[in-house]
Amino acid sequence: MLIIGVNAYHGDASAASIVDGRLVAAAEEERFCRVKHVAGFPAQALRYVLEESGASRAELRHLAVARDPWARIFRKAWYALKMPRVAGARLTVQERFATIADDVGSAIEVNPSAIQVHRVEHHKAHLASSFFVSPFEEAALFSVDGLGDFASTMWGIGRGNQIQPLGAVSFPHSLGIFYTAVTQFLGFPKYGDEYKVMGLASYGEPEFLDELRRVVFAPNSGRMDFKLNGDYFRHFDHGIAMTWNDGEPHIGTLYSGHLATRLGPSRRADEEVESRHRNIASSLQKRLEEIILDRLRTLRKTTGLRKLCLAGGVAYNCVTNGKILEQTGFDDIYIQSAAGDAGLAIGAAMYVWHHELGKPREFVMEHAYWGSEFSESAIREVLNRASDELDRQDCRIRKIENEDELCRLTAEHIAKGEVVGWFQGRMEWGPRALGNRSILADPRRPEMREILNVKIKRREIFRPFAPSIAEEATSEYFTQSYPSPFMLMAYDVRSEKRSVIPATTHVDGTGRLQTVNERQNRLYYKLIKEFGRQTGVPVLLNTSFNENEPVVCKPEEALDCFLRTKMDTLVLGRFMVQRVGAVA
Repeated sequence: MLIIGVNAYHGDASAASIVDGRLVAAAEEERFCRVKHVAGFPAQALRYVLEESGASRAELRHLAVARDPWARIFRKAWYALKMPRVAGARLTVQERFATIADDVGSAIEVNPSAIQVHRVEHHKAHLASSFFVSPFEEAALFSVDGLGDFASTMWGIGRGNQIQPLGAVSFPHSLGIFYTAVTQFLGFPKYGDEYKVMGLASYGEPEFLDELRRVVFAPNSGRMDFKLNGDYFRHFDHGIAMTWNDGEPHIGTLYSGHLATRLGPSRRADEEVESRHRNIASSLQKRLEEIILDRLRTLRKTTGLRKLCLAGGVAYNCVTNGKILEQTGFDDIYIQSAAGDAGLAIGAAMYVWHHELGKPREFVMEHAYWGSEFSESAIREVLNRASDELDRQDCRIRKIENEDELCRLTAEHIAKGEVVGWFQGRMEWGPRALGNRSILADPRRPEMREILNVKIKRREIFRPFAPSIAEEATSEYFTQSYPSPFMLMAYDVRSEKRSVIPATTHVDGTGRLQTVNERQNRLYYKLIKEFGRQTGVPVLLNTSFNENEPVVCKPEEALDCFLRTKMDTLVLGRFMVQRVGAVA
């Protein structure tokens, strides 16, 4: 049986297909339309996951949608009476959901009346997106983000093929909104900018922590709930203003003027980042950690379970995640690679298959490679079409006949100081590049941070780069050894190793690591091991293959990014493209 799940008319639109309970394909719409965090209907992603499933269009009978209009209906009705203008805007979105079968029919040219639409509440889909693809038979579940179906947080228990919610925190109270509001206050207004503030936080001190404790009331009393202080926020009275510019979502200002009276003036996006801004970011991060870690300790005690599945946009906060096993009493943790709203596509489909249809579990998501793949002939055609431009830029092309030689040469180039674009296999699912759509460099060279931030990525200098490490070497370089295959944990780098991998050691001594083993990604693992053989360091600096755009999907996008930046070498499958004036 084929079930397709979608996250639609919401940021990070996406689609996923499962066949007989096993994930076959998943992708974010942004990778195809090239608009970051795109909202709307994921037509191109839908067509891709359907094609990858091997099923015909006529075989699509079940569509799982991560939205339930009946969830918290009385709270929604009260809110509509309080703020009819905002409720009217929400009604427009609701009407779009009413015609989702028609949109599916148009996208893949099928009769919409033949499609059964299953509506899954937002946070139930989040919980399902982690638990039903985890290796755990039983686990405590926790989902936390900005807002979905009038809730921001949900917790519960997963057992076998069933999920039992135990409680939720309803709108307007939201840790995701809290973090986004202060992110905006600090001059980072774009949808999804929170990760920038997480990186900035390490440069400051929590000077304003006591003040932010007044912004979010969350007593450490063994309770799971929390409340925002409405004096600091606009959405209590004005709702959340969402707009879309060519599909890219934008959120209106969430914080009120009261925040400036307590923290000083807000920062404009074009202003320098000063020590006060760094300290506010540090205080924000500390307050989030206090609340999340305390709630997880409570969840551990009340459920009696030692395995945890985490989901929602706040689950991308790798600094908090890296402290969970040490500080909450959980022994095992699972967070899938698209923990945010894109992951709702998998969650909705898996919820229908297991929880609604009662089917047993047989699938574990051990890797993130569920996106598009391109053949050698397709890559060759792209290179042939670009031959004139490659000649103009003094680039030479080599075909490498076997992967051992490919890894040896690539490792040599990296070890000599080159920046290498690495394009292999199926595209990653989720926001992290995990060795198939990556830019790679030598972590031993401290200058690599500036080279990549200024000359390649053209981004803020305070943002860190991630280490990809052979899994078996994790405890040699980090104080924790628990695997982090999806780059969603930040661990302390051992003090004696910080000078060994300075380019991937953040200012606070941590690294947002990706552990890699042969089973998950054989070629990338082989490259890391070869780099270790040549240098004694089985670690690569890994950042996403893009330049202020979605991560590249197609080989022509990878080639274009290579040609317009100052990367030295590009490896497209078995083809190596190198600038004549490169380091090596």
